[in-house]
Amino acid sequence: MIIYNLREFKKITPKQYAAEKFRMQVELLKLQEDVIKNGRKIAIIFEGRDAAGKTATIQHFSQYLIPEGMEYINFGVPTKSESNNWFKRYERKMPKKGQICFFDRSWYSRALIEPTLGFCSQRQYKNFMNKVNHWEKDVIENGTEIIKFYLSIDQISQQKRLRARQESPIKYWKFSETDAQIINKYDIFKLYKEQMFEKTSSSFCPWVVINATNKRVARINAMHYLLNKLDYDEKEILYPRKWSSSIANYSFALEDETFENLTYKQYKLLTKYLG
Repeated sequence: MIIYNLREFKKITPKQYAAEKFRMQVELLKLQEDVIKNGRKIAIIFEGRDAAGKTATIQHFSQYLIPEGMEYINFGVPTKSESNNWFKRYERKMPKKGQICFFDRSWYSRALIEPTLGFCSQRQYKNFMNKVNHWEKDVIENGTEIIKFYLSIDQISQQKRLRARQESPIKYWKFSETDAQIINKYDIFKLYKEQMFEKTSSSFCPWVVINATNKRVARINAMHYLLNKLDYDEKEILYPRKWSSSIANYSFALEDETFENLTYKQYKLLTKYLG
């Protein structure tokens, strides 16, 4: 398992974030062009608790990519046949030559959300855990590159985000029945998560754990890992820039008021107590 949280991004301001994200999106497009040119197949999966920021992170990854060369995949409730033939369900959606696929949850739903909520039997769960490493190795040997991200948030952050989602006049529809069930199952999910890391973070396909408490920092860290991990034509190595906590260049917006020229300490205090 790889814990990837670069300290240089911890104190990034909104303006710095926008600049950093832009230069990484330029590199992501270079990567995609290489994938198309050389017929590569890349599957990037995002796992994590509900409200960890998986969907939004994928949106920022794919924002400027060529639509024909990528696919966003988010499965609904499996049919009985799909539940009984779990890997086949995902084999049909693996990337074709020249394509990058982003999985918003993946085959690892059977290692996490399904057993947590009782959507699969223990027999199905154990069968998955016994076979997934061999299945992934076969997929990789057949030419698909797999990157496995896990976006990690603590219990307080999850509860806060789910509550905000539920109470939002424009995002309330995102609060699902699954969200309502998962709120009180934090520790059960944690148990399955730890078992997943222990048994499925292989040398050929490790889990990359990103701290997603700060959504912006999580996106930058995930992009940075991917771009430095994979090779592609005209690649530019993106070294993290160093940000100074003493420079008063942070800003914080609250309703119609914007506070400018804040130090990092001031910025952190405002975000802590005012959201």
